[in-house]
Amino acid sequence: MRATASEEPELTDGFHLVIDALKLNGIETIYGLPGIPITDLGRMAQAEGLRVVSFRHEQNAGNAAAIAGFLTGKPGICLTVSAPGFLNGLTALANATTNCFPMILISGSSEREIVDLQQGDYEEMDQLAIAKPLCKAAFRVLHAEDIGIGVARAIRAAVSGRPGGVYLDLPAKLFAQTIDVVKGKTSLVKVIDPAPVQIPGKDAVKRALDLLKGAKRPLIIFGKGAAYAQADDAVRDLVEKSGIPFLPMSMAKGLLPDTHPLCAGAARSKVLKEADVVMLVGARLNWLLSHGKGKTWGAPGTQKFIQIDIEPREMDSNIEIAAPLVGDIGSCVTALLEGIDGSWKAPSEWVDGIKAKKDDNIAKMAKKLSQPKVPMDFHSALAPLKQVIKERPDAILVNEGANTLDLARGVIDMYQPRKRLDVGTWGVMGVGLGFAVAAAIETGKPVLAVEGDSAFGFCGMEVETICRYNLPVCIVIFNNDGIYRGTDADPTGRDPGTTVFVKGSRYDKMMEAFGGVGVSVTTPNELKRAVDEALSSGKPTLINAVIDPAAGTESGRIGNLNPQSALKKK
Repeated sequence: MRATASEEPELTDGFHLVIDALKLNGIETIYGLPGIPITDLGRMAQAEGLRVVSFRHEQNAGNAAAIAGFLTGKPGICLTVSAPGFLNGLTALANATTNCFPMILISGSSEREIVDLQQGDYEEMDQLAIAKPLCKAAFRVLHAEDIGIGVARAIRAAVSGRPGGVYLDLPAKLFAQTIDVVKGKTSLVKVIDPAPVQIPGKDAVKRALDLLKGAKRPLIIFGKGAAYAQADDAVRDLVEKSGIPFLPMSMAKGLLPDTHPLCAGAARSKVLKEADVVMLVGARLNWLLSHGKGKTWGAPGTQKFIQIDIEPREMDSNIEIAAPLVGDIGSCVTALLEGIDGSWKAPSEWVDGIKAKKDDNIAKMAKKLSQPKVPMDFHSALAPLKQVIKERPDAILVNEGANTLDLARGVIDMYQPRKRLDVGTWGVMGVGLGFAVAAAIETGKPVLAVEGDSAFGFCGMEVETICRYNLPVCIVIFNNDGIYRGTDADPTGRDPGTTVFVKGSRYDKMMEAFGGVGVSVTTPNELKRAVDEALSSGKPTLINAVIDPAAGTESGRIGNLNPQSALKKK
């Protein structure tokens, strides 16, 4: 006997199960770009109370999701269409994995039976196979009843241990699949304790403490992992109880203020070369620290390293780690604090020597910053921005470029943790506006995005996104008419030089085109006034800061990585 209409079971479908699984696990925001086959997923997610932020390019949406993960400790979600959209998001996913940002890239995809037989489906691509080498984990869901498990596995993989990027493949047919609503609800999984603490061994802690207390010139280096850990109080106590000078990597700036008496940022070269015991906290001995060897560091064998990392395989990656501490940063730092009491402090001769070097370098920098050149060079343009952040320490600074990044890192002091966001481990350009959008949405704080004109070109269309969502983002473009400089020329006279842009470009007009505020400035005073007005008003603003085209150096501070021709010009 056929059931009557009133007896028919209530159904749910793949669309709603994905949304319900995300909401169950505390996901509040999705970053993405609509299109086949995920357009309706975005619409439905918005109707169900999730915030869905649509971008103009998937790579920028992916960068937003990645930095959202860094700021919140929950995986940022990026939603893309299949094939080309997936590939656009994949760059951000790989970058998130390299930087240890928890992120999940969710992409619609072609049907398996057509992909596997290579029959030529719409945007046919084996996305799972492509993603696997570039992320921490990759999963595909084929049946609606497995959506809850798939989302749960992706969340746990993204945040557990060393965080990273995860790919979740959802074929188009999955969304339309229906199952009984009760069965669907029971299939969902709430992830319990996705990133459990990992306590270091007692012997490992003692080994590290013995090494520190025997040091004559100890140094702590904080990486962005220390900022991500949000163990801010323990980190501050470790520095202040031990009296050990610290060196923050760029995204760790502000864990303790850059103006802290024990901050060695202004004496970087001295402390890296002279320290006899170096403790790495959430930092890796990769290219950003010259792999722990070479001219940057002391003579081989004269320095010993302690490393705190949740990933055991990170130890000895470049040089011997004398005291590995495997565990989460909060647990490791807390364990070290228990062994540090008032009976031991870093030697005063070492601390005093660093202070003298710092004072000298800060005085030299102050002289550079006090010269209000017109046209502005990088230092005269950075001086007012340094003052802005000092006056508004709660603002978030996003920074990318070549010279714009390298010089701002050393000039602009940070005062609070997780307020400086930049290009990270890979040094990828184009992260700026995606980061700025997510920072504004996730924190509600004003954002100052300081962009080189070249870096802006990778993500510039997102000014429309910033205006559309009316975000409190002020973009400052250091416009020197080109990449590194705007003075190169084509020897044949046929074309512009390969590093040269259109002279006198008015980027501010782009912002005006979408209803935002556009300003062009030529002096430090004009720049300071324009930024203050933008941050006070909260209006989307783009400031075109005109820089001398001759300002800038090739490849910024990593010119040594740029190979030169072996052939001499005749």
